[in-house]
Amino acid sequence: MADTAVDLARLSAMDAREAARLLKGVRAAALAGDRPPAAPRPEIAESWRRMLAGGVHPDRDTRSRMLSAAEMEERRQLSPLRQLLPVLREGLLPALDEALHIMVVADADGRLLWREGASSILRKADRLGFGVGADWDEAVVGTNGVGTALVTRRPVQVFSAEHFVSSHHDWTCAGAPVHDPRDGRLLGVVDVSGPLATMHPATLTWVSSVARLAERELRIRHLESLERLRAVAAPLLARLPGRALAVDPHGWTAAVTGLAPADRIPLPKSFGPGRMWLPQLGDCLVEPLPGGWLLRIDEARTGAAASRVVLDLSRPGSWSATVYGAAGSWSQELSPRHAELLFLLAESPRGRSAAELAEELFGDATRTVTVRAEMSRVRRNLAGVLAHRPYRFAEDVEVELIRPADPARLLPHSTAPAVVRARLGRPGTGMIP
Repeated sequence: MADTAVDLARLSAMDAREAARLLKGVRAAALAGDRPPAAPRPEIAESWRRMLAGGVHPDRDTRSRMLSAAEMEERRQLSPLRQLLPVLREGLLPALDEALHIMVVADADGRLLWREGASSILRKADRLGFGVGADWDEAVVGTNGVGTALVTRRPVQVFSAEHFVSSHHDWTCAGAPVHDPRDGRLLGVVDVSGPLATMHPATLTWVSSVARLAERELRIRHLESLERLRAVAAPLLARLPGRALAVDPHGWTAAVTGLAPADRIPLPKSFGPGRMWLPQLGDCLVEPLPGGWLLRIDEARTGAAASRVVLDLSRPGSWSATVYGAAGSWSQELSPRHAELLFLLAESPRGRSAAELAEELFGDATRTVTVRAEMSRVRRNLAGVLAHRPYRFAEDVEVELIRPADPARLLPHSTAPAVVRARLGRPGTGMIP
């Protein structure tokens, strides 16, 4: 490993051409398995490792099929990002012409749905294949501000030869993921890209701030929809005997009667009218409401305990826990952090203390407050499945862990030391195994 490391402050202090030469030297050494002149940034090293494992060619720019006009329009109409365009434009477009950048908005598949900005840069982007309808998934075009942000679920800035594919070395880009605050679902990425000479370390902070503003807009709209549901449900619940609650399609509670309110009730993937068993409530009768569901708890029946859990981590970005019991089964999609925690517990049948989990997640055993807060949320979602003191799966619950076929694809967003070791299959700090 090199004695010095590449970082944003060092790159920004250098002339763009000098920075490009340094990064090309780092990349060339990494590809050849030689000692690099400087260590690549950790997020770039992780991405390069994925590219080598996935067979992406470092000097051949691969392209997948462009979306047709009809496919583009359908994706645009269905994407929640459409309603966020005014926020993204207001936050980014006024400075793009002067900065010689363009704004790109991509969906969760890495397809570019909207693109605006300086006309001269748009023409250069066309020659690169960076156009509306193109696929910029990391596995297709290598390390980049769109695809890598989708994999890691974190903001990322990529300079020159930090792009794995050499045809992108004249560009710099900064991408930030946008999540749906209602369920944590990854909606896509907003990215700002331009020629290498426009490189600036503050670009990532700028783009990330605008992405957070967009998420805030979604949160405000969600709260407004909950208020509308509450106005409908509250009078109805006041007339009902027993315990009942009204939730929106994502399980967020609008009104309750007869029980302590919970912020959210995890709903199965397949959810609809009729009888449904929910781990937090037991047997419920489900009826539709305008903008949500009425859940009436069936007092005559008791919920059955869970007997088996399948933790499926095989598909990057789509992790789930499926709970089986005598009353049936249900699936819960997992956030990146909850997927990490459940993976660690599945690997530790005897359980882990908060300090041990903090060490495995953050490399810092003192961060127990964060671990306890997250485990509290996980246990609410998986009632009857998890125990504590120490944290573990309940003794009478059978646990099946489904890993990706390629170990390098295990929770690719994660920087948790224990996950990184599992991903590499051995301890170590080398960039490329």
